[in-house]
Amino acid sequence: MTLTTRPTLQGTFGMVSSTHWLASQSAMGILERGGNAFDAAVTAGFVLHVVEPHLNGPGGEAPAIVATAQDRSPKVLCGQGPAPAGATIAHFRSLGMELIPGSGPLAAAVPGAVDAWLLLLRDHGMLFLEEVLEPAIGYAGAGHPLVGRVGDTVAAVQSLFEEHWHTSAQLWLRDGKPPAAGEVFTNSAYARTLQRLVDAGRAAGSDRAAQIEAARRAWGEGFVAEAVDRFSREPFQDSSGRPHAGLVTGGDMAAYSATWEEPVVLDWNGYSVAKTGFWGQGPVLLETLAVLDALDDPRVYDPSTAAGIHAQAEALKLAFADREAWYGDGDVPAKALLSREYARERAGLIGGRASAELRPGRPDGAEPHLPAYVRGSAGRRADLVDPTTGEPTVKSDGVTRGDTCHVDVVDRWGNMISATPSGGWLQSSPTIPELGFPLGSRLQMFWLEEGLASSLAPGRRPRTTLSPTMVHRDGEPVLACGTPGGDQQDQWQLLFLLRHLVGGRSLQEAIDAPMWHTVSLPASFYPRDIEPGVLVVEDRLDEDVLAALRAYGHEVRLSGSWTLGRLCAVTRDPGTGVLAAGANPRGMQGYACGR
Repeated sequence: MTLTTRPTLQGTFGMVSSTHWLASQSAMGILERGGNAFDAAVTAGFVLHVVEPHLNGPGGEAPAIVATAQDRSPKVLCGQGPAPAGATIAHFRSLGMELIPGSGPLAAAVPGAVDAWLLLLRDHGMLFLEEVLEPAIGYAGAGHPLVGRVGDTVAAVQSLFEEHWHTSAQLWLRDGKPPAAGEVFTNSAYARTLQRLVDAGRAAGSDRAAQIEAARRAWGEGFVAEAVDRFSREPFQDSSGRPHAGLVTGGDMAAYSATWEEPVVLDWNGYSVAKTGFWGQGPVLLETLAVLDALDDPRVYDPSTAAGIHAQAEALKLAFADREAWYGDGDVPAKALLSREYARERAGLIGGRASAELRPGRPDGAEPHLPAYVRGSAGRRADLVDPTTGEPTVKSDGVTRGDTCHVDVVDRWGNMISATPSGGWLQSSPTIPELGFPLGSRLQMFWLEEGLASSLAPGRRPRTTLSPTMVHRDGEPVLACGTPGGDQQDQWQLLFLLRHLVGGRSLQEAIDAPMWHTVSLPASFYPRDIEPGVLVVEDRLDEDVLAALRAYGHEVRLSGSWTLGRLCAVTRDPGTGVLAAGANPRGMQGYACGR
């Protein structure tokens, strides 16, 4: 038996896995009260706003993939807000900018998370709004013990708060000091915001759906939108080094609604793997799996051997190059990118030496277009990222910064969800004092250059890194998983899926095994660096494997033994009804629970 940090949980009633134990247990409590997986996920989502504020917030976004007991096919819930009406390339260029800042009001997309959670509750939940929001209101109003990384994040931006973001200083600096680990912290303003949503719902009568719709209006057209509109007009210092006002207006808030969409699906190795559309990076995972399959060599599926790691890293580089050239909220050659013919063509580029080149393909013979900034970015380093940007998750020395959350839930009826909420973290933008949270900074995903797949334009969704996953077998949902990690999300999920679905490891064994990722790709986050040929590896990997990887030509950079990845996962066996869950021990926050 392989020793793991904790057991893979099993049961038949319900399973939850998330990046914070309070969110997991709050969601499990909802299942115990008779709620379904979607009620539980909504509860977890709002609790994560409170207990992991350095990793996500109400001003951020929340894409998810769901399968219901009535309709087993996967559906995407898009909680990624678009660029506001005033967000044009001309506007940013008029400010002398080459890149959209990584923090501050100017970098904010329209908030999408709250409307997405409420839409999920309306369409697939069973409980009333006040029931699912009760834990988050309690933790925000009465307080909860903060994890140490919240205080560490506040300390990293303390001078910014004190000198420029005074509303954030008022919330996060008590007696001039960041909160200590374990300190009971309250956010009364956010508790009041949530309670006002509940009160707006109650005023709409006793119908559950009508109450949720009333809360959505209070958010998008009422007191929340009004506060966002007022606050966005004030200039604040951002990562450009200068103060700028934001662009999100009340009109932008009112015009937005989360949506249900079809996923992008790859049939692979007896499974169907579902991801969000090409407005997110999720299809990178599908492209990588298709290329590995095209190599027609079982050795390439083992993420613990040098041959396997080399093939997987090279396939990932090719997929991420395509992400840069082709992915965005527009016309994407999706069918060609995921075709077997294209996978074979791309697989032919993988040889015995690690590539340091950015090599996008030519789906359907089309010419790829890369941003001029990327073409000249060789040598930029991730260490230059300022602490307000939130991502990418891991610096070159393996130290983790704030980034993202994740939650997976499966219930006894077979409902399943994978959700990856993020953005709007406490260091992304100044706190809106009457609401108790800041806006996000997702616009930094866009390029300020015309004619690209992810060029900035009003109403377009940023090419987000948020990447939930759902796996089906024979038409039945069998696995939901995901992880924080920016550009690393689909890399770490690849290793997990190969270990679990191909290697036969249990959920916890697959999560606990040594992780690695490549940074030989254009980063999605300011300052959009790339480190050609670099492979970041947890130092638990065998020395002979490390030596062989260097012989392949990879520049191996060792990270700490338990520093890469924060995976969550739940499963359901359709034949037996047995449910299972696992959670990542790295960072000492993620937990699974269930029975």
